[in-house]
Amino acid sequence: MDLIPKNAFFREIFDDFFDASIVKTTDIMRSDIYEEGDNYVVEIDVPGFKKEDVSIEYKKGYLNVNAKKEELKEETKNYIRKERYYGEYKRSFYVGEIDDSLIKANFNDGTLKVTFPKKQLEETNKKLIEIE
Repeated sequence: MDLIPKNAFFREIFDDFFDASIVKTTDIMRSDIYEEGDNYVVEIDVPGFKKEDVSIEYKKGYLNVNAKKEELKEETKNYIRKERYYGEYKRSFYVGEIDDSLIKANFNDGTLKVTFPKKQLEETNKKLIEIE
């Protein structure tokens, strides 16, 4: 007869190690980036989020994606374990200086698809320094 169940020590360690309440952004927002003609495309999985929970911003050469989900307050349930995540998740991608009017996005079945041009804008603040 065993007083301690087989592998009980390791089970406790890994339960804490794989704790569902500790969720990394890259676990939620897995991404693929590929070329399509004259554009780059970023496809980001945001499962469990609605279109209105997701926002995209282009600023200083970075494409920033936010997804925010509020915690459901259900007082009537007596949870044994709760693994569904909530909170705010962010990913940033450096895309360079591009024409932001050409950035397009759509959301379908939990996947966000953002398309933007490959061609970089020429720097307008460029100044030639004369050598004396």
